[in-house]
Amino acid sequence: MPIRLMPKHWMVKQEPTAYAWSQFVADKVAAWTGVRNFQARNNLRAMKKGDLVLYYHSVEGKEIVGIAKVGREAYPDATAEEGDWSCVDLVPFKPLKKPVTLEAVKASAELKDIPLTKQSRLSVMPLTPEEYATLLRMGGM
Repeated sequence: MPIRLMPKHWMVKQEPTAYAWSQFVADKVAAWTGVRNFQARNNLRAMKKGDLVLYYHSVEGKEIVGIAKVGREAYPDATAEEGDWSCVDLVPFKPLKKPVTLEAVKASAELKDIPLTKQSRLSVMPLTPEEYATLLRMGGM
């Protein structure tokens, strides 16, 4: 089995009215359940413990607000009444020093191909190391 030396990078989207970053921090860990899109499910299944995950507030706010880590790799989603769905456990790591708005992402030439703007309905998406680094820099990290 190959050894991964560097974590992969991801972004998850959540409406703050449904599950805000502040609640996630208070909970200390969250099973990332309810994903019902095959591409997003496959992205969850590709996550490995320790991977870094940006937390994006969708609908209201439309901004990246924090960084989480994968605490537990993919396992069956108990909220699924039918089908083959998975979830992971996410653990909050740290908030961004300043939120990165969707407007700022769209204005960045470095982020022109980011899934956040290319596949706006995708709730779990991979990021390249360069995209992740750019977003962190924009977030004051």
